[in-house]
Amino acid sequence: MLTPPAPTPPPPIGLLSRSARGRGITRGGVTLIPIFLPGLDAPRVLTGDGAALEVAEIESASVPTIRVTNPGADPVLLVEGETIRGGLQQRTFNVSVVVPPGSTLEVPVSCVEAGRWSGGREFRKGRSFAPRGVRRNKQRGVRDHVERFGAKHSDQSAVWAGVDETLHACFLESPTRNVADADQVLERDDHRRRALEDLTRRGPLPGQCGVVVCHGKQVVAVELFGSPELLRAQWTPLVRGILLDAPDEVTGRPSLDRALRFLERVQRAERTVAPGVGLGEEHHLQSRRVQGQILTWDSNVLHASAFALAA
Repeated sequence: MLTPPAPTPPPPIGLLSRSARGRGITRGGVTLIPIFLPGLDAPRVLTGDGAALEVAEIESASVPTIRVTNPGADPVLLVEGETIRGGLQQRTFNVSVVVPPGSTLEVPVSCVEAGRWSGGREFRKGRSFAPRGVRRNKQRGVRDHVERFGAKHSDQSAVWAGVDETLHACFLESPTRNVADADQVLERDDHRRRALEDLTRRGPLPGQCGVVVCHGKQVVAVELFGSPELLRAQWTPLVRGILLDAPDEVTGRPSLDRALRFLERVQRAERTVAPGVGLGEEHHLQSRRVQGQILTWDSNVLHASAFALAA
């Protein structure tokens, strides 16, 4: 009788529920509660502006795939939800990816600019992470494709719907339905502009690895990195993305207990495990109340993102 293979153990995000949590800071209708994870031992990985990557359309340009080359000597982390500008249309990464040094990968992406298919072939880093609704819709589609086909594609129609909802909420008309046009609200809205300036100036706290995001009393998201350096490198575009969908009105006050309960829901969510596009392993999370992704490498969480599906 054959012995079934042992199930893949869950990544060590149990640390989340034991993490030290700092006092939240509220700006522009959004509260960010810092997360500190003591005893981290993540491998050296670069991300953000400090990583020298070459990003371009693949030879026969395709909406759901781009080419990434890492010419450096260190692995580079691409973060789920990061946006890239240029190419034939703006894209966002479907999953977090560790690109090995000296390698070229074809990376799954989603279009966040439905009305353009023209321009150059090279990309540069976007100013903001994709908004929460876009990422949540994208993650749901990616998990479904992983389960059904073993692929990392999204439901592109659902991603475009998330972009349209963001633009509509910002009272913006975008000729190419480009999510990057929502960035205008960060300059036009005085509350959000001042919030962005203050949070960017402050930066993450020493030792901080992530944030729980609250709208009033409601916890809406968590973003976690495997080291303070990784969070710091992505801080400004991450905060910009968080502020893009700041609520007009909030009810109640944020609570550390609510934040902890949300982290525990992330820990308990059902997982679909898949090999990473580059190094590491992906964990796609789904429950009645949580949608998320985790990328681990050598038993270390390098990036985790999760979004609330219900209050």
